Amino acid sequence: MAPMLFPWLAWLLASLAAVYLLLGNARRRRDLPPGPRPLPIIGSLHLLGSQPHRSLARLAKTHGPLISLRLGAVTTAVASSPAAAREFLQRHDAAFSNRSVPDAPGAHAKNSSVWLPNAPRWRALRKIMGAELFAPHRLDALQHLRREKAQELVSHVGTLARRGEAVSVGRVAFTTSLNLVSRTIFSRDLTSLDDAGASREFQEVVTDIMEAVGYPNVSDYFPAIAAADLQGWRRHLARLFARLHRIFDEEIDGRLRGREAGEPKRNDFLDLLLDAAEDGDSAAGLDRDTLRSLFTDLFSAGSDTSSSTVEWAMTELLQRPTSMARACEELATIIGSRKSIEESDIGKLPYLQAVVKETFRLHPPAPLLLPRHTQADIKIMGYTIPQGSRVFINVWAMGRDEETWPEPEKFMPERFLGKTVDLRGGDFDLIPFGGGRRICPGMPLAIRMVHLLLASLLNHFTWRLPAEVERNGVDMAEKFGLTLTKAVPLCAIATPI
Repeated sequence: MAPMLFPWLAWLLASLAAVYLLLGNARRRRDLPPGPRPLPIIGSLHLLGSQPHRSLARLAKTHGPLISLRLGAVTTAVASSPAAAREFLQRHDAAFSNRSVPDAPGAHAKNSSVWLPNAPRWRALRKIMGAELFAPHRLDALQHLRREKAQELVSHVGTLARRGEAVSVGRVAFTTSLNLVSRTIFSRDLTSLDDAGASREFQEVVTDIMEAVGYPNVSDYFPAIAAADLQGWRRHLARLFARLHRIFDEEIDGRLRGREAGEPKRNDFLDLLLDAAEDGDSAAGLDRDTLRSLFTDLFSAGSDTSSSTVEWAMTELLQRPTSMARACEELATIIGSRKSIEESDIGKLPYLQAVVKETFRLHPPAPLLLPRHTQADIKIMGYTIPQGSRVFINVWAMGRDEETWPEPEKFMPERFLGKTVDLRGGDFDLIPFGGGRRICPGMPLAIRMVHLLLASLLNHFTWRLPAEVERNGVDMAEKFGLTLTKAVPLCAIATPI
């Protein structure tokens, strides 16, 4: 067998060398944005490291706010300033409205609202989510669910406080967010705050999915050998998806059996989707695989990003007592200590809103957003972005741009007071949810949830770090993936007010 490998390896090396020479000539022919000089075959892959958002930010400081790299066989453009991001997400949004689909999601991407191309089916799925899940009137109608989940969170943390146990902030926020999504879709909780094992397992599956999708994968840089799945990410993700699909199939099958038995409808999101599927005229193509992919997207993004943001906010506040005290004082004055927070109260809490914005600035949930793809050559800021290029928007770097943010490494919510900065994609200084037609559809719910959960934790408890962490300092290391999570979960001591 071994001798038979040599001709194949020789062919592969020759092919890669040819690709390198062709790309090198193409770079000289085209007016690409500036960037590092690529090495043979691998291009600039060696510069990414384990924290690509940081590596690309350093390259932007050397080469400018719009750079190009050759990552393996793929030309990649990276925007790292508000002006450059605006070119892609607003001025030329239509040209960059398709995703660059990573290899790892495999079959999931064929039915996913996240990865589908800008075509009628994708628009139909977005329309369903926009009208029936994330529209303001639908969110207002489900305020009681979010209030109930926030109260359950406060009760659970209170129990841990009375026992003298530290609170895993990310886990309790994740479980709360997960159950809110499941109540909205399935009319029931999928796990429990009191069942640490089950909620931790679900969180690990979702976290692993987000890491696997976002982690650098050789299949994405050398499409010619993607079928080999050399790093095994596609196989790994298929196993993770299967675990979620079993849960979703149980919910779907149970609901279908209930319909056959004449049970009344619950009029939740699952019922709405099943009604549309039965009508048979939905442009979204709501078959079983599409429902699985849709639920996977909603549960992954809906629980992981909100809980991660709450955890990062608490991490920053615990290290800056003056900011923590100011946020708590505002809540005590406007709402009253230990009183439940209503979503209508959020607009009366400018400092809390500033804390959330500052957290999004320093710790954007998706540091590079989701990659985009261009299907034709296009001019951006005087440079040519060639057909077939992959495009990243480095919102992590934008949040640390010294020209936009004074003292960018410092957590300073006060920078947002008295300023109108819209998180909804209108102000390109701060776009944690992206912008343009591919902006995150769940943004309206995420904004409500993050404020509500954070306010509930601050208004019912005082918080401190465990003595050992206080001595050694908080580990601020990041775990890179599709979302940017804390590598070491935050555990803190709560005391009821």
